[in-house]
Amino acid sequence: MPAAPLSDPAALLSRYDEVRAHTERLAAPLSPEDQTVQSMPDVSPTKWHRAHVTWFFETFVLADVESGFTPFQDTYWFLFNSYYESVGPRFARPMRGVISRPGVHDVGIYRRNVDERMRDVLGGVDDGTLAKIASTVELGFHHEQQHQELLLMDIKHVLSLNPLRPVYAGSPAGSADGGALGWKEYDGGLTEIGHDIGHGFCFDNEMPRHQQYLQPYRLADRLITNGEWLEFMADGGYRRPELWLSDGWARIQSEGWTAPFYWSTVDGVWLEHTLHGTFPVAPNLPVCHLSHYEADAYAAWAGKRLPTEAEWEHAAALEEPAPTRNPAASPAAAESWHPRAAGPATGALRQLSGDCWEWTSSAYLPYPRFHPAAGAIGEYNGKFMSNQMVLRGGSVLTPPGHSRTSYRNFFPPGARWPVTGLRLADDGSAGPR
Repeated sequence: MPAAPLSDPAALLSRYDEVRAHTERLAAPLSPEDQTVQSMPDVSPTKWHRAHVTWFFETFVLADVESGFTPFQDTYWFLFNSYYESVGPRFARPMRGVISRPGVHDVGIYRRNVDERMRDVLGGVDDGTLAKIASTVELGFHHEQQHQELLLMDIKHVLSLNPLRPVYAGSPAGSADGGALGWKEYDGGLTEIGHDIGHGFCFDNEMPRHQQYLQPYRLADRLITNGEWLEFMADGGYRRPELWLSDGWARIQSEGWTAPFYWSTVDGVWLEHTLHGTFPVAPNLPVCHLSHYEADAYAAWAGKRLPTEAEWEHAAALEEPAPTRNPAASPAAAESWHPRAAGPATGALRQLSGDCWEWTSSAYLPYPRFHPAAGAIGEYNGKFMSNQMVLRGGSVLTPPGHSRTSYRNFFPPGARWPVTGLRLADDGSAGPR
């Protein structure tokens, strides 16, 4: 999905309708009861996501330009504010599941009300107002796409706790050949990373573009598979403290990790919960739902390391553009909501986007000369630049066109409910093996 031209209100309106409709398509397979559950503090109910992205447009666009603005419902500003301190107080995140009212029907009414008002604004906008709101409207599109992925991540966790093992939608992907693990070598040297202004939308944390020096390095040409992860487990990977960062070892001890998230064993058979059901672990599919700690431990076990985010972006930028491999996230009928096998080697890096977000070894920090935007919008990314690790690429749940080479996703190192995997890195020919 290309970015809408900011100078064209008709394109903005078309894009607005497209993004908003996709959120409703994602929620459509879920019952009102499904949409109300909060299964852990990190998870938000589906109806909360639907309301929050609506609140974003009401708060940051309509409140700014709508004549005689009045919020749809005063309390909604408190209930559906996520973390914008500048906007006012908000309801505690871990308690979102107790918000039985407004219900799913009322959230739908709220969405339709804001949609009608946004259409009125965009349908009659003058050049001065367009210049004032266009970038915020476009940010709202990408913000809603982020919540589309979160909606799927969160309902996956909700459904995983139901003993009926309910299916969200879709059908399993075939367990095709993962292909032998190969390597690509890169010379390194002085390069540039970060978003190049004038080449479409980006979040503020992707800027400014800047120079970075890289030593020669190698990247594995595909993601690590379930079968390779089973070898790590069989070799005592979760029982060997020498492989783990100190915080990671403390976490697996305190939480009893013995396998990736969503894996369980029945009669000696490993099973994996997915959005299309629970099935035996397929050896050739990418291992996913790993914490940074687990990814780092596997790399240590393999005698390798995780790539830096600069290495990942440098290598990805050298690859020929390839379509995002996530037909399940398209508005058309879903094929699968789970990562697929890499397939045979091609000489290029496989699975760069559309399967798993890839952990890097890079802490989530500001780029040189980064400055948050003024006002509440400045709270979007900058204030989270502490105690987080960077992920690159995009997952099977990422909406089409949302990720890009410079995209910096981030989560705490212990997070396991995102669709996260790993690609190994190593020093290049100038370094040790």
